[in-house]
Amino acid sequence: MIRKGLRPRIRPAFDFVREPGTFRRALPFRRSWLAIGILAIVDIFFLFPAVTTFHQAATEWDKVDDLFNLVSALFHTAWLMGWLIAPLIMTTILAVLLFGHEVIRASPGKLEIFLGLPGAGVAASYDVSKMRNLRIENPGKKSGRSWRGAHIVFDYGANTGAFGSDLDEFGLAEIEGRIEIASGTSIRHGDATAQELQQQWAPASVFSDQEDSGSLPDERAIEGEPVTLGSLSTIALIMANLVPLAGAAFYGWNLGHVMVLYWAESAVIGIFSVCKIVVIGRWFALLAGPFFVGHFGAFMSVHFLFIYGIFVQGIQDSSGGDLSEVMQMFTDLWPALAILFASHAFSFFHNFLGRKEYLGRSVQTQMAEPYGRIVFMHVVVILGGGLTLVLGKPTPVLLFVIALKIYFDVKAHLKQRAGPKQGKSKNMNNRPD
Repeated sequence: MIRKGLRPRIRPAFDFVREPGTFRRALPFRRSWLAIGILAIVDIFFLFPAVTTFHQAATEWDKVDDLFNLVSALFHTAWLMGWLIAPLIMTTILAVLLFGHEVIRASPGKLEIFLGLPGAGVAASYDVSKMRNLRIENPGKKSGRSWRGAHIVFDYGANTGAFGSDLDEFGLAEIEGRIEIASGTSIRHGDATAQELQQQWAPASVFSDQEDSGSLPDERAIEGEPVTLGSLSTIALIMANLVPLAGAAFYGWNLGHVMVLYWAESAVIGIFSVCKIVVIGRWFALLAGPFFVGHFGAFMSVHFLFIYGIFVQGIQDSSGGDLSEVMQMFTDLWPALAILFASHAFSFFHNFLGRKEYLGRSVQTQMAEPYGRIVFMHVVVILGGGLTLVLGKPTPVLLFVIALKIYFDVKAHLKQRAGPKQGKSKNMNNRPD
């Protein structure tokens, strides 16, 4: 469902904070024992594989003696990190259902609805001047608010807010009066204004004023001219991609070196994707970040074992992989890795932050973004690597693969940042930097 108009500001909050002149009321909070029982069973179901995986990962870390064992330990650790997010959320919800409470706090111009455990939780903040039609509602048995019983509902833009349980008209009148006195604003009755109904809710944003207004960020908010072939970020991208070309041409890098270097570049993209998730999601990144690291880390660990086993160690070698050789390879590649890291860092600060490319992006889009680029890049690289193995002439094919990667990297880089006229939102998933 697409929501439009005003939206509240959602943020973590502490209930023990007391401000002078603030009206605070702890509300009745009904508990659904059926929902608590079902959630507890599902939570245990999710916790069981987490416990077994933790034991397996701990055992594997104790016996890491080759690359295969290291990758297996990393994979299970990353899988555990991503999996734990679900039981963590369910356990938190279960604790709120068992021990939580609901509080309203009114201060000049503002009403906050706090929900959580005693002391800490989440607060939704509303502008009292834009609240309308405060009333008692008795939800149906199949309604999503049936657990509340008779509760207070109000209109906010094109949507509604709700708080309380088992309330009556006398309680409504008292609470409405106290809110108006503490906020210094009368709660309106009637329809919303046209402005309060405009535009759909934006994705998670880094700016509270956008969250409060509920409007989608204007694409024109992206600062600076469209990125061109002569832009600094494009030049930095080309120069970074020329490093493996120089290594293959002048320093004798073989196919394995280049494949590992491109794998490491994907890891760098993952690092900056976490940074972007933090910028876009703010406190929500506490959940989204570890989930992305777990999912992406598991993918990258298995991916490295695949690349190393085929292009470095060789299919004919059945050993688990010498860790000292792996470390030596990364040591040899560290100057190139540093340049690639610097290139993506420059793009992050210059484009993502400097040109405000985060506007209009959601955490979900950002989490999915790296995979499209990585899959495309490695299809090109692995096909080229396969040709090298088949033809037995590594240098020409290797140089061609590197040149092809540069071409598609630059093309996607320019297309993504071509500006509003070419539909920036349509090109947002092409290439993460």
